[in-house]
Amino acid sequence: AFPLQKEIHEKFLASLPFELTGAQQQVLEEIRHDMEGKYPMNRLLQGDVGCGKTVVALLAALLVVENGHQVAFMAPTEILAEQHHRSFSRMLQGSGRTVALLTAGVTGSPRRQVLSGLRGGTIPILIGTHALLEEEVLFKSLRLAVIDEQHRFGVAQRARLRAKGRRTDVLVMTATPIPRTLALTVYGDLDLSVIDAM
Repeated sequence: AFPLQKEIHEKFLASLPFELTGAQQQVLEEIRHDMEGKYPMNRLLQGDVGCGKTVVALLAALLVVENGHQVAFMAPTEILAEQHHRSFSRMLQGSGRTVALLTAGVTGSPRRQVLSGLRGGTIPILIGTHALLEEEVLFKSLRLAVIDEQHRFGVAQRARLRAKGRRTDVLVMTATPIPRTLALTVYGDLDLSVIDAM
């Protein structure tokens, strides 16, 4: 369970150049309820492009980071991973929290530094592509896996990322739900949250 660090959370919200919509706040409460419970979360976050899924995912990530654990955020392409890395870094600027990027394009010394930081726990948030699934990517304490455009990844890939932690919470996000995803929701494998306002 991850208790909310209210003061830190409110300070971060106050630093944002916008206020959360009612829909974002509702979804965040649903995610928090899961993460404050004793069972691992397995939730689908659905919403149109531009509705604010990313900031909700970041707020969920902060809940984990403030409790001393790590977060992995997996995107299907390098361009999308780089966009998320820039967004997270900008929103966390001045907070002292490190956001690292790991894709096939990160090689040599920068790659070794990221891998070392993950093992040592000095990198709390890692954003990347399928590169996160490689055997050499080892976390000290992964407790939240966020998967963007989840339909672009297979079941085995999502399970492999989750297995890099212990009792890892999973938040999958999509702007384009497909019948298989909806079936998973109907049959109870995933809880569903919808951001229904832009």
